[in-house]
Amino acid sequence: MFWLQHAAPAAEHAGEAAEQAEEHAPIVAQLVNHYFGEAALNFELKYTKPIWDKVLGWFGSTPEAAFGPYTADNAIPWYTVMFIIACILSVVIIWILKGKLSESKPGHGQQTLEVSVLAVRSMIEDIIGPHGLKYFPVVMTFAVLILVSNLMGLFPLFMSPTSATSVTFALGLASFLYYNYIGISENGLGGHLAHLAGPIWWIAPLIFPIELISNLIRPFSLGIRLFGNLFADEKVLETLSGLAPPATWFAPILLMPLSVFVALIQTFVFILLSQLYISEVSHAPHHHEHGAHGAEEEYDGDEFIAPVLT
Repeated sequence: MFWLQHAAPAAEHAGEAAEQAEEHAPIVAQLVNHYFGEAALNFELKYTKPIWDKVLGWFGSTPEAAFGPYTADNAIPWYTVMFIIACILSVVIIWILKGKLSESKPGHGQQTLEVSVLAVRSMIEDIIGPHGLKYFPVVMTFAVLILVSNLMGLFPLFMSPTSATSVTFALGLASFLYYNYIGISENGLGGHLAHLAGPIWWIAPLIFPIELISNLIRPFSLGIRLFGNLFADEKVLETLSGLAPPATWFAPILLMPLSVFVALIQTFVFILLSQLYISEVSHAPHHHEHGAHGAEEEYDGDEFIAPVLT
């Protein structure tokens, strides 16, 4: 009842937020909506809005209350445009840094990529194990895409797509689905659920619901953490630049090193937690005992990954 009583004010605030977002949207997003917004709006009104009307109607809400008014100016959200640009930039940056590959005289870009690849590979081996190198492509994709998205807000005409909850929740959900897919494919659905109950059978009824809830909130915790830090960083820079214009217009430049540090740390935290989640459900496929020490057979993870820079 409390929620229903506040549905109307929520709709009003959502409309105001949408108008503010529309005014502050990057010019690139405005141009995209200028040319493609009408077609996107017609598609949404015909196909997606009826679905949201039904789903949100169960909770006494409407799509307008949740997402703001449907208009041609915001039919394609700015964060969608920015995230697509981030995907394109990620590919372009890697292609530029890679340059012409050379074993004898690698360029600075190739060395940068090699250091990054080796750092992530080392993390995977330490956290998941050598067998975890088969997950390197997905983990590295998360790292590059999130880092580029985080840094986009430091450049004119761009905003960080990771400062929007829709993007960060989507990334968190992707990580959640991926490690659960790994757990089910390696252990079966029963075995994957059984690991949530813990090793002690007589406290399993207590542990299982706690672990289940803990796993279900992981996409939200990943998304909120990434969003909160990037959104706060952008708001701090925006506030500083508006304190005493024009004297403070260049103040954010002094804080750019801190912004780069935040972008790097949040990228590191996201892929670190994703690897920890994978390590809970993935195990080396072969274990052989040797002598009295029961040492594990050395596992060559390189067989799972093709050369990255070729």
